Amino acid sequence: MIYDKLPFDPKLYHLRFADNETAQLPTLSRKIGIFIYPGFEIVDLSGPLDAFYYADRTLELTGRSGEPGYEILVIAREAGPVRAKCGLEVLAPHRCCDVLSGLDTLVVSGGECAPELAGDAWVLDWIRAMSGRVRRLASICTGAFLLAAAGLLDNRRVTTHWMYSEQLAAAYPSLRVEPNRIFVRDGGVYTSGGITAGIDLALALIEEDLGRESPRMVAGLMVVFLRRPGGQAQYSPFLDADTSACRDIAELKSWILGNSGENLSVERLADKVGMSPRNFARRFHAETGTTPGRFVERARVEAARCRLEQTSQSLQAIAAICGFVSVERMRRAFQRHLDVGPHDYRDRFQSSFHAP
Repeated sequence: MIYDKLPFDPKLYHLRFADNETAQLPTLSRKIGIFIYPGFEIVDLSGPLDAFYYADRTLELTGRSGEPGYEILVIAREAGPVRAKCGLEVLAPHRCCDVLSGLDTLVVSGGECAPELAGDAWVLDWIRAMSGRVRRLASICTGAFLLAAAGLLDNRRVTTHWMYSEQLAAAYPSLRVEPNRIFVRDGGVYTSGGITAGIDLALALIEEDLGRESPRMVAGLMVVFLRRPGGQAQYSPFLDADTSACRDIAELKSWILGNSGENLSVERLADKVGMSPRNFARRFHAETGTTPGRFVERARVEAARCRLEQTSQSLQAIAAICGFVSVERMRRAFQRHLDVGPHDYRDRFQSSFHAP
């Protein structure tokens, strides 16, 4: 990289060890190691790779090319092709046993097989050894299982993909798992949610290193949120809309999602499936694990969220179209389900989308 030819200012850079002592990093670039393995999620690698690439570009564009940029090392147990879950093979130039020092940050990717890989003592020993030699340690998605198995998340606040949160908490009871977070920082250890949350994590690391302007520009170039509003919960509630064992309930749920502005009272919904209101409410809860009213509210929040992202309609108009009786009722629903108000949701989306 061009940064290898630049004069090094030790004040810009240091390495933090596990015992909280510090040492100057003997390199002119911020070296980020990303550990992959057979079955890893390709976006866990490609998303952060692009974010760090564009961060280097922002240094050039803003006349800061004299500062350390990023050098990415793709690391696997053995050097060579590694097949991602999607079938794409990635060439990992570096093997674990050859990377024992010199990294600023180690990122462990996720994948469906990560909980099983957590039983590989050799991999855990390497991660454990590296944890004391890097300034930051991070995981994406289910990569948290590897950090947890290595004992590096004990008594820490952590997150992982929302689908695996309960499994992580059950396997490692000392962890304080926060399933609705995009990413969590606890000291020098970072864990992030499902798959694309690796981009959010990379932006946060870039902001720590380069200040606020660089990640804002990176988010604009990649057309992603600078700070994604809400948490993982906003992406998960409707993935099971057609999975009810009862076909009538499954079809009704899909209809609700497409008709949030309709009269969606229990009486009206019960009539659509030919049940009494009492029997319908009981059956709906048994099939979905939630009440008809709560599901309707979530459907309306989802519809309003899409309009906030895609239109310039007023909050009053969106509330009416999506079935809320008032903007205040919509605001309360957003807070309950997304932990952010509709006004802030739109502001954050637009600030990321329109960033230069």
